[in-house]
Amino acid sequence: MKNFTYQRAENAESAIGLIGQNTNSKFLGGGTNLVDLMRENIEQPDALVDVSMLSKDITETESGSLLIGAAAKNTAVANNEIVREKFPVLAQAILFGASGQIRNMATVGGNLLQRTRCYYFYDETAKCNKRQKNSGCDAVGGFNRIHAILGASESCIATHPSDMCVALAALDAKIHVEGASGKREIAFNDFHNLPEDTPHIETELKDGELITAIEIPRNDFAVNSIYRKVRDRASYAFALVSVAAILETENDSIKNVRIALGGVAHKPWRAVAAENFLNGKSASEENFRAAAQIELKDAKGFGHNDFKIELAKRTIVSVLKELTENDLN
Repeated sequence: MKNFTYQRAENAESAIGLIGQNTNSKFLGGGTNLVDLMRENIEQPDALVDVSMLSKDITETESGSLLIGAAAKNTAVANNEIVREKFPVLAQAILFGASGQIRNMATVGGNLLQRTRCYYFYDETAKCNKRQKNSGCDAVGGFNRIHAILGASESCIATHPSDMCVALAALDAKIHVEGASGKREIAFNDFHNLPEDTPHIETELKDGELITAIEIPRNDFAVNSIYRKVRDRASYAFALVSVAAILETENDSIKNVRIALGGVAHKPWRAVAAENFLNGKSASEENFRAAAQIELKDAKGFGHNDFKIELAKRTIVSVLKELTENDLN
């Protein structure tokens, strides 16, 4: 790990000012990912700006949305009464992610900025376009069991590792950011990028911009929601496939549905095609299978991860069947 300077910001304004003093600087939240990357010499900042003093509040707004401060710990969000009651998919996703100790340290803002767990990204002897631009991607022809089946490119087939982000994608969350040019909001499903030929540009954040909060809009039907994570072992493993889904039925027909997938793409994957197919149709296993087929029709495996295509379809169907049964009870 290279030497670096450290400063603690008291608020968002001071954080933005401090980060602007050094072009090679990083914001530090809980440090559960960034510090690991610094130890591996993948991230080599000259300066760290500690933003753990940002808001940790979790509050309902006048419009009924839920505003979560960027410095809120993952454990606090998962245990929050409003989250557990109104947005159980989010609490479930967080509890499926990492260990209790890491959840106690990790922040909401930092969770959004996790970098991939691709083996080749961490191997400095391998070619990786995310780590070194235009160097190649050894995962494409290598051991790629955990890699993407949707939205990948020849430049990168890495997946996004977050569980929480999959739930936030299904919940149509918004991200509040602040920088030298002022404040703005980014729709969650526009925040993370697909790799194309620039896999090193992972989000829509501009230089020096800081995540200050996550906002989940009011959603009266998200009480019937599930996060399902399929992984190699039951503890502390990243998803091979995960599904966050929300379902509301009326007279045996689907009134509202939201589906997002994890472990399958460079970003949390919102299953828009499946949602569009299902809206207004009967909540039947036949329709669930058809929706999964539609969503995965362009999926592509790279050899070792071919199994993910069928696994994703089956997981979507299983989750929607369970939600239908819950909604009828």
